[in-house]
Amino acid sequence: MNNETKHQKFGAVFYWSVGILLVLIFIGAFAPKVMENYTAAIQSAITSTFGWYYLIIVTIFVCVCLFLIVSPYGKLKLGKSDEKPEYSYPTWFALLFSAGMGTGLLFWGTAEPISHFAIDSPTGQTGTDQAAMDALRYVYFHWGIHGWSIYVLIALCLAFFNFRRGGDGSISSTLSPIMKNTDGPLGKIVDIIGIIATVAGIATTLGFGASQINGGISYIWNIPNSFLIQLVIIIIITVIFLISATTGIDKGIKILSNVNMILALVLLVFFIVFGSTVYSLNLFTDTIGKYIQRLPEMSFRLTPNNEQSREWINNWTIFYWAWWMAWSPYVGTFIARVSRGRTIREFTIGVLLVPTIVTFIWFAFLGGTAIDMQMTGIADLASMNTEQMLFGTLKEMPISFITSLLSLILISIFFITSGDSATVVLGMQSVKGVLNPSNRNKLIWGVLLSAIATVLLYSGGLQALQNTMIIAAFPFSFVMILMTISLIKELQQVKREIELSGATKDKLMSRRLQKQLIKQELKEEKRWIESKMEEEKKRLKKKKKEKMEELNNKKEE
Repeated sequence: MNNETKHQKFGAVFYWSVGILLVLIFIGAFAPKVMENYTAAIQSAITSTFGWYYLIIVTIFVCVCLFLIVSPYGKLKLGKSDEKPEYSYPTWFALLFSAGMGTGLLFWGTAEPISHFAIDSPTGQTGTDQAAMDALRYVYFHWGIHGWSIYVLIALCLAFFNFRRGGDGSISSTLSPIMKNTDGPLGKIVDIIGIIATVAGIATTLGFGASQINGGISYIWNIPNSFLIQLVIIIIITVIFLISATTGIDKGIKILSNVNMILALVLLVFFIVFGSTVYSLNLFTDTIGKYIQRLPEMSFRLTPNNEQSREWINNWTIFYWAWWMAWSPYVGTFIARVSRGRTIREFTIGVLLVPTIVTFIWFAFLGGTAIDMQMTGIADLASMNTEQMLFGTLKEMPISFITSLLSLILISIFFITSGDSATVVLGMQSVKGVLNPSNRNKLIWGVLLSAIATVLLYSGGLQALQNTMIIAAFPFSFVMILMTISLIKELQQVKREIELSGATKDKLMSRRLQKQLIKQELKEEKRWIESKMEEEKKRLKKKKKEKMEELNNKKEE
């Protein structure tokens, strides 16, 4: 029995994780109010007490990523030194986007800018020109390098320890430099925390996706926006993504991810051409400058003396940092899985900067068009439900029915790819990081994911989703800190090994040079001896000749 087959068997991590989730599903299904009240109370305690903690550690993660880009460690490969990347750049970026943030971009593309501009501004001034600037600046903050730095570190740890150092691909294996026995109880607890955080993060996104699909259908065809409709949507999408998950990454997920990128690009180009193009370009240019200029201030903004601003930070910034962290085991595992063979520098730049830039462009045109419509009175998007704002924006643009259908298809495919890749990742993490978990394993996790999303929507709607995710992300944040420390220690160890290897090579080279010098000296000495012998031979020959001539002369006399 090989090692991979052995690890396919379910163990303590799998059973404990499934058991905890089944308890949550039971409570949510039979005591929804209890679950809603408890999750709200715990979420409030975490955000009000540990807001400073979230801001500091996420900013530290950004600094670590920037250091890795410019440091000598950037030359190290996530794999063997001669390995080549498995996927081309276009496919790699498509997989990053589909797994990393697809549904979120569509759900919040117009909703978050409108919320910051017209409903609840981060600076307290809604509907003004300054509110429009602040809205996009904070959207960039929430979706930019801070969030992606979380993904970078998790994915980098998993890829480095698995592909470079021969680990098993589990979260606990990344702590081997600071934990004596990663297969012991403590290691299992770490893996369970990672799985629970992953389920909470993905269930939140699946809930957002289901509610937005329902919102779009309701907006276009006047079908009721209800939990029952959302349940039907979740069931249909679950069946589809479970079928896709059985085909593996190189088929189902890869194909759907590439389709996603094409459709998302079509929607973005549509907004660029038919939206508030000039206004969006001006807004993009101005707010990018302000984002860069005020990034340090936003990174540490907590407003302890302003209760209203502090509540806004809790509801938005802390929520986002928790969301990114809750998604990080899933996205990090998936990104690591598709990034083998890339250098640390290439990986960090690719995952940190490229999606960030594209995301800024996305929000500038979707959010800019929505803000312009709200500001000029073309549409009152602020009065709509959050999940309907995208469709409300499209309604005021050409071929609205077609683009609304395109958006519904895009949301559905993002929903499918999120669930599809999530089942693969959860299957991997529940059996010690096996790269190709069994279909039975993926089926169990797919059903559990959809069940969690369903009971959270049932027990308290989108707010219950957010509360549960923040709670699940909190313990995993400590695991992230340990993973970062572990990575730095291991990079230092690799550096020492390389230096030692270099010193050994220098010694071997020195010995080789010495041998070559000795060999050269022996050759020179041999040539010198041969030269002397030749000279002596010539001298003797000459002397003999002279003697013979002398004898001949005497005879003649």
